[in-house]
Amino acid sequence: MADAAGMTITDLQAMLAEVFAPWVQELSLQVEAVRPAEVDLLLPVAPRHVHGGGVVCGQTLMAASDTAMVLAVSNQLGGFRPMTTVQLQSSFLRPIAGTDTHARIVARVLRMGKNLAFGEIEVLDAQGRLATHSTTTYALL
Repeated sequence: MADAAGMTITDLQAMLAEVFAPWVQELSLQVEAVRPAEVDLLLPVAPRHVHGGGVVCGQTLMAASDTAMVLAVSNQLGGFRPMTTVQLQSSFLRPIAGTDTHARIVARVLRMGKNLAFGEIEVLDAQGRLATHSTTTYALL
């Protein structure tokens, strides 16, 4: 399914392999859906994402959230454009168990300006419960 800008799941999945650093690619994010101004990703929970407390670490969730938002902004623009994160604020509302099979990331562009993009990201656990909520600002370069 493509949005009005013409991005598809295949386009965005290819962007994950072409644009992002190797350690981000190791998150093994999968694009699940694309809609106007919004993308859904699946984050498979792997042992390397789980800290000593038995839950997915915040660093993994923030990296996945930031990555999802780059894809959502790119989707809105109709393709990748260099950008940088200006602000990413995350509230961790519930832990994601290390035994969960996956987390779902939903990234939405709230406002697209000429030089700045604003968005929000929700991370849901395997049961669909909100685990992390983030707001973000990107500078379009």
